[in-house]
Amino acid sequence: MRLIAVALLATTALAQQAPVPVAHIADDAKVIDRVAEASKNDLPRDLLRRIVNEDIELLRGRRSDGTYVYASYERMESSRVSEAYSINPSSDDRLTKVDVRGEFAYRLTVGLPLRRMVVTKNRPLWIENVVIEYIPQGSSQSRTVNTPVKAMLEPGEIRTIDLPDIGRQATAHVYVRATKDGGYSNVVVTLIQAKIFDNADSPYADAVNSAKAIVKALDHSDVPSIRSMASRMESSLRPQGAIPPPSGTSIDVSAVPAVATAAAVQPDVYAELQAIEDLLTGSDPERRTGLDKLHQLLRRLRSH
Repeated sequence: MRLIAVALLATTALAQQAPVPVAHIADDAKVIDRVAEASKNDLPRDLLRRIVNEDIELLRGRRSDGTYVYASYERMESSRVSEAYSINPSSDDRLTKVDVRGEFAYRLTVGLPLRRMVVTKNRPLWIENVVIEYIPQGSSQSRTVNTPVKAMLEPGEIRTIDLPDIGRQATAHVYVRATKDGGYSNVVVTLIQAKIFDNADSPYADAVNSAKAIVKALDHSDVPSIRSMASRMESSLRPQGAIPPPSGTSIDVSAVPAVATAAAVQPDVYAELQAIEDLLTGSDPERRTGLDKLHQLLRRLRSH
């Protein structure tokens, strides 16, 4: 019964994501190969790049919340979202709130350019505090972090504040004040967005690597490499193909006794299943870890 409960929890969680359309992506690879073969000096690079990038997203198992089954966001810069503001001094020292919003952000920077215009030097700016509202990846609960700064930012200086977690959605409110006798200041607030890394143990890792190589080859119109990688991508997905995640519409109960038998023979497997069951009844990040471990265990058992 415990093993059946593990299978039921895994199937329910996987039902929240669409299965990877392996056959469709393999067909795309075949089309890319044929287009590259037929092209002369008219290779449609933009179109092919768009197709490949869409296939990479599918192979990563994109969820509805923007996270992935076979990839994860890490604290390395991928891109930035910035907003620039002019802050005027007020007679009553009132604070001004400036905002910036972004997805999958892990760091906020508040910068004061050296100059407001081509030749006019920028003015110092007082930063009172920073409030960041964000939803951590793997969670649906919003969190708020209030960071007191209480410091003067000089022209050319940048203040950095890290989020406790990578924010699936993040909004930063920065409360600032221009000095009364200094005139207005220009400030730039920026959210730095995390980089996506593909899981090495993904069943589609080889296809993803081939797709990335196609994108690089497209930048140089390298037709032989495009064809070679497209062929490799297709062959990695069929005829044997990578195993797509279950759709969640049915449960193959007949497979459970086989797992139970293997567990009975191998005590370490049974202990691993118990650990997976504990993870699947935990938080969202723990459930995802449990699903990854279940995938790995099932692939290992199938190979024996």
